[in-house]
Amino acid sequence: MTDHFQVKMTEMNYEKDRPKANNPVKVQDLTLRDGHQSLFATRGRTEDMIPVAEMMDNIGFWAVEVWGGATFDTMHRFLNEDPWERLRTMKRYFKKTPVSMLLRAQNLVGYRNYPDDVAKAFVQRTAENGMDIFRTFDALNDYRNFETVVKEIKAAGKHFQGCVCYTLTEPRMGGEIYNLEFYLNKAKELEEMGADSICIKDMAGLMSPYDAFELVKALKESVRPPIHLHCHFTSGMSPMTHLKAIEAGVDIIDTCMSPYAYRTSHAAIEPLVVTLYGTDRDTGFSLKAMDEINQKLEKDILPKYKHLLDDSKVSIIDTNVLLHQTPGGMLSNLVNQLREMDALDRIGEVYDLLPKVRKDLGQVPLVTPTSQIVGIQTVNNVLFDEPNDTYKMPTQQVKDICYGLYGKTPAPINPEVQKKVLKGYPRGEEPITCRPAEILESELEKAREDVNDVAADLDDVLIYALYPTTGKKFLRYKYGLEDPPAAMKPKTLEEAVKEEQLVRKARAGEVVAKKKPEDEEGLRKFTVMVDDEPFEVAVEDKNPPVVVQHAPQAAAAAPQPQAPPQPAAAPGPPPKEEPAAAAGPAKPAPAPSGGTPMKAPMPGTIIRFEKKEGDSVNEGDTVVILEAMKMENSLTAPASGTLQGLRYREGDSVAKNDVICVIG
Repeated sequence: MTDHFQVKMTEMNYEKDRPKANNPVKVQDLTLRDGHQSLFATRGRTEDMIPVAEMMDNIGFWAVEVWGGATFDTMHRFLNEDPWERLRTMKRYFKKTPVSMLLRAQNLVGYRNYPDDVAKAFVQRTAENGMDIFRTFDALNDYRNFETVVKEIKAAGKHFQGCVCYTLTEPRMGGEIYNLEFYLNKAKELEEMGADSICIKDMAGLMSPYDAFELVKALKESVRPPIHLHCHFTSGMSPMTHLKAIEAGVDIIDTCMSPYAYRTSHAAIEPLVVTLYGTDRDTGFSLKAMDEINQKLEKDILPKYKHLLDDSKVSIIDTNVLLHQTPGGMLSNLVNQLREMDALDRIGEVYDLLPKVRKDLGQVPLVTPTSQIVGIQTVNNVLFDEPNDTYKMPTQQVKDICYGLYGKTPAPINPEVQKKVLKGYPRGEEPITCRPAEILESELEKAREDVNDVAADLDDVLIYALYPTTGKKFLRYKYGLEDPPAAMKPKTLEEAVKEEQLVRKARAGEVVAKKKPEDEEGLRKFTVMVDDEPFEVAVEDKNPPVVVQHAPQAAAAAPQPQAPPQPAAAPGPPPKEEPAAAAGPAKPAPAPSGGTPMKAPMPGTIIRFEKKEGDSVNEGDTVVILEAMKMENSLTAPASGTLQGLRYREGDSVAKNDVICVIG
């Protein structure tokens, strides 16, 4: 009797007798971009989006965000997937719902300002590949960096959503910089630029409910475009913030499907649907239809990514974000870098120093890429500075900020820091005041030349132009000129289940190490972390038995799955005879004896060498550029002499304390 009554009430309340709202709040879903970016490092694969795409298309979302942000980087770098193909695929499955992207203005989907020719081509190709809505932001809220991309968005007839990055220097909105007047003025600038909608982008979940009410109410009275609120859940405030913003008249909000919600992601849509039921802002969404999507996400998709989820914390909120204002993605970057450098115990020092570094660099909002720039520089300062010698290892990006290459900072940069990091800066030691892209030389034609033997079209060229080192490597994988590593191959649900069973056995003390098979051909290898202890799992492709042994390195990275079968065949490269790729040595050549070794101070990837074998160098000369956590670090000669015994090539990975070369 009771069960029947509950079923009938459910049908009546949420499906049958539901009144239609006069002013329903519009909702953009972020599950397929920001959701998996926030929770499991943007490792979601296209093949795992297709099963729910058509179902989500029928919900009635204002838009679905499927691209941009870190997807472009992660797909080609870790998943062996073509980012352009995902966009085309999502556009085919979302027939009713517009697709949206996150565009970092002149940074595009990278971590630096690109020249105008690259920016124009990127926006044009993105529009032609199917993008409908361009959510555009600048990390410094410097809208001079919008000029080039907005012209192309408008020329393509697409929706330009202009963002104001929301940040604070006090616990609540106010103070000398980030006050109500600041946000209203920025919104008016966006309106003048022709914004079709205006988004307040709260990337760290700092916006309190009452500040949201005041801000949204003032915006609705001051500007004409619809107001869109993007507010991460990290601090736990966002559901309350959403509700107060809706009361103030916000037009659109961002949420995720509940399996991809909360923690450092976004609030879930389902509780909001019920909260607004019967009101004038009722979404009209079907709970039953959303539950069917959630069932598929939970049972068929999320188990593949469980190894990437952080289940070490009991709480799903992080109240510390209200103190250090560090967005979730930035937090994971800091933790990963410190762990790789055996310095995780110093995370407290990083949090303590971070506000000072941010202030030194002009109180920049902590959003990509400035969040990474401030965070990684803080780590470098904690690990390498001395009491009377700070900013000993400034990243290339910090130098660029001090030069003005990212734009005008909200507050002045510390002049002492600026002078120190710009000493010897190749572009000059006097900061610029013009629009940054005005001093950048064109790069597109050179990029075409660099990959003319492997790129089939402009989309391929742009992958390389945005990410030269990893982009070229991906293109060689894409066209079969090199085999991608096993770590880039996809993981099946069956493999994920076997790994989960292994974890349970290991925790119960039931795992017995077995001898590795003599013949490793046909084996798929994974690394499974059990209570921070790595186990290497080898699985045969057919009838797979599991072989377990301790992994050789305590910091072995969890592997990623491979690209799905593509719905449409990508064009092949120009028909040119391609020489076989030179196979890299299993181990670098031994370091020569004698001389002063130059060691990697941190794990990373060698981007380029500024000196070559046999060159004379002076102590302090830059020898190699090392990328660590997406930031470039200049490694300098520890002594004067002749460069000897280069042990690595550009694109090679190095561990902390690896000897790169010797100064003899």
